Amino acid sequence: MEKKHSESNPNKQEHAFPFMHLALLLVFVIFCVCIVVKFSHWGVRIDQKDIEHDTSGAYLDVLDLMLPAMDADNQIIRGVENPTILAFGNAPFADDRASEDNLARLIEKLCGGTVYNCSVSDSYLACERYIYNEELAPMDAYSFYWLVTLAVNQGNDYFYERAEAALGDELPEGAKEAYDILTTIDLNQVDVVTVMYDATDYLMGHEMYDDANHTNIQQFTGNLEAGIELLHSEYPQIRVIVLSPTYAFAVDENGEYVSSDMYTYGWDVLSTYVIKEYASCASQRVSFIDNIYGTVTEDNAKDYLIDNLHLNAAGRKLVAQRFMDALNYYND
Repeated sequence: MEKKHSESNPNKQEHAFPFMHLALLLVFVIFCVCIVVKFSHWGVRIDQKDIEHDTSGAYLDVLDLMLPAMDADNQIIRGVENPTILAFGNAPFADDRASEDNLARLIEKLCGGTVYNCSVSDSYLACERYIYNEELAPMDAYSFYWLVTLAVNQGNDYFYERAEAALGDELPEGAKEAYDILTTIDLNQVDVVTVMYDATDYLMGHEMYDDANHTNIQQFTGNLEAGIELLHSEYPQIRVIVLSPTYAFAVDENGEYVSSDMYTYGWDVLSTYVIKEYASCASQRVSFIDNIYGTVTEDNAKDYLIDNLHLNAAGRKLVAQRFMDALNYYND
């Protein structure tokens, strides 16, 4: 009997090998083409100058924080008609004090209430001395914390007599008016306290925050928090609305305006001051309006500043409207 061969047809195998080689070659070619196409279409090259000057679109990461005042039963205290507002700060409220375009007057007209302007020109938040010393830092008396202390009758009246004597002809505009208001006003009749200090602390290189002591009055955020805590310890029903600095340009050693996000005066960039101020307001549970990203920004600052820092009339109108948005947020 003849043996049956189990081997496949050798001619058939010889024909299969060329087809396999062709298939592998085709896969390799397709792979190479894909690689070439991928890298030749890897995005669109953009010049760095195009990025820096592209201001299209809207920046949505605004750090606004809208929080109401609460009563003893944890119920929202709604806004009242014709509110009484007490304003603290420096240039934004102090500039053009007698003008109808003054920020306090703009807010007064918009809300139909009364705004007591306790701002002081050239003042700042972070005290230069922990213990008041009129010889070394007379302007410390006009920081937010010490003015709140004056308002709640904590016995620092003599600071202002000493400050006035030390400053003499350099006593800033609004200093006497702020003293007179805060020593006579009944805080039980005040509905809202608003606070707005511009980029002065940043430009002076004042320290920003102290993790070990959140109410350190020598810090930008610490002075603010100390003032808010003192105010609310005596008058918890008063709603506090903090307005951040607007954008301001830094000034380099050649006197040129430069980005305040690229230049420091020994502590940090301006935007970090604003971010830390937001965090302080969140911890104190008070409203915060982010003006550096939501009002006068780096993109539009030249339209709303008269120099590197001070707002023009149009800029103050923007800030006034943003304040009104916060004021009326819980009224509907």
